[in-house]
Amino acid sequence: MPRYKLTIEYDGAPYQGWQWQDHGPSVQGVLEAAGAKLNKNNPVEVYGSGRTDSGVHALAQVAHMDLDKELRVDKLRDAMNFHMVSEPVTVLSAELMPDDWHARFDATERQYLYRIMDRRMKLALDRGRVWRIPVKLNDDAMHDAAQILIGKHDFSTFRDTQCQAKSPIKTIDEITVLRAGAEVHCHFRARSFLHKQVRSIVGSLAEVGMGKWDEEDMKVALEAKDRTACGPVAPPDGLYLTKVSY
Repeated sequence: MPRYKLTIEYDGAPYQGWQWQDHGPSVQGVLEAAGAKLNKNNPVEVYGSGRTDSGVHALAQVAHMDLDKELRVDKLRDAMNFHMVSEPVTVLSAELMPDDWHARFDATERQYLYRIMDRRMKLALDRGRVWRIPVKLNDDAMHDAAQILIGKHDFSTFRDTQCQAKSPIKTIDEITVLRAGAEVHCHFRARSFLHKQVRSIVGSLAEVGMGKWDEEDMKVALEAKDRTACGPVAPPDGLYLTKVSY
């Protein structure tokens, strides 16, 4: 059975997250339904590089699926998009891969972007796509505080209580906070992340940006290894999976 790598973008707002759910639509479910139509209506399993939460978006999620017959990759891409025309999910590209290639287990790095709009006025165009904070943030202070989290640490403080990872120990390679026009962008780069780790960190960095926390507070929160030491968790609206490397 030929195996295809799919690079996908989606608006996460209408979905219960990436993973198939009994109680609502999922990105995985949409892709599997479209894939089955290319597979003589035989079931197709789509495996993602990772599970994005409800409301989280992707600019370049990566997944793989197997089909009963080989299709030209541009035909596969266009056919998938035809069968998802009413859904905010798009296959950007398709590639034929070796039979043992795996979208999740072969990934070496994942990158995320979190967008914050720090303005008093409500959102008209970007509602559901950024986190609006109604006061100006000190992005320099946020960046400096974020550097405390770089490297290998026990991230229990920034780990959701429902996280299924075997260990809270992760290595973050890079966090950059910078102003991008009317927004503050938080960029994250690591091999993998804990459940809601990025949103938990962004929520705490926002406390720094508002002057409620400083670098020492961030250090104390990290060293506490206690979920109750985390700041408010940022909403899913502003989070985007931007790149998966192999």
